[in-house]
Amino acid sequence: MNLRDLEYLVALADHHHFGRAAAACYVSQPTLSTQVKKLEQELGVALVERNPRSVLLTDAGVRVVERARVVLDEVNGIRTIAQRSADPESGSLKLGLFPTLAPYLLPHVVPTIHERFPRLELLLVEEKTETLLARLADGNLDAALLALPVPVRNLVVDPLFTEDFVLAVPHDHPLARQSGPIDARALADEPMLLLEEGHCLRDQALEVCALNGASERRGFRATSLETLRQMVGSGVGITLLPELAIHASVAEPDSIAIRRIAPPTPARTIAMLWRPTSMYQDLLPEIAATIARLARPLVSHDLPSEVGGEAISISAP
Repeated sequence: MNLRDLEYLVALADHHHFGRAAAACYVSQPTLSTQVKKLEQELGVALVERNPRSVLLTDAGVRVVERARVVLDEVNGIRTIAQRSADPESGSLKLGLFPTLAPYLLPHVVPTIHERFPRLELLLVEEKTETLLARLADGNLDAALLALPVPVRNLVVDPLFTEDFVLAVPHDHPLARQSGPIDARALADEPMLLLEEGHCLRDQALEVCALNGASERRGFRATSLETLRQMVGSGVGITLLPELAIHASVAEPDSIAIRRIAPPTPARTIAMLWRPTSMYQDLLPEIAATIARLARPLVSHDLPSEVGGEAISISAP
């Protein structure tokens, strides 16, 4: 048994097709098929059910693939340790972010990280918070950017920055005509548009609603902030947006007005989390510091100037 044979078997499990698995492994289909057959002979058990249209794993094959993934991950870990011993700022680092943060932060920080760590391969994973925490715990992520608080233990937590939530309302909404920050109590009885279950921003917005008498608009739950923007622009309701989102490369529609919320202003603190035993434990604090240095100026200035009660069209700074 050799590692390459295990890689072929895992590829077959992922692609369910000899041709696609061979392409993924950069070998010919006969080579992959022959090596998998040899592995079966060596183990004395069938691992694969060969059908004309697809490939299925036997029960034994499923169990072998599970162990093979662990073995291959450990081998990659050994290689990374050796590589990083020779070059501490190299390797492949898997960083997770949640969907209401990733598209608004990454364009501002990734180019500088690549410039600062040119030999480091940064692999980005966008998932909801619960999934990121699970992947971080099982070693499938090296670090994750999450909104605090996080209900886990045994992780290093490095707070990076705090961003306010702002109010997005239709341009003809009474709140759009108010000058200065909006008192959160003015949200009472307002229909609030929220994200679907699983988004941490939904939980934060629900907390604001509970504190100020607002309510979720029934019959609608968005899958993204961009959907929320469009629905606000259509006059369906109002919503909360994280501050980074209003400085994104896509301008707000002219039908939307953005307003600050008066203190105590709802906000979220973004932190980077990683396992204390991570092989990148010496490098991650420097990456966290780089992200914090780049992000803080983006959330420390006022909204673009407003004229009267007109809606604001916000473009990238």
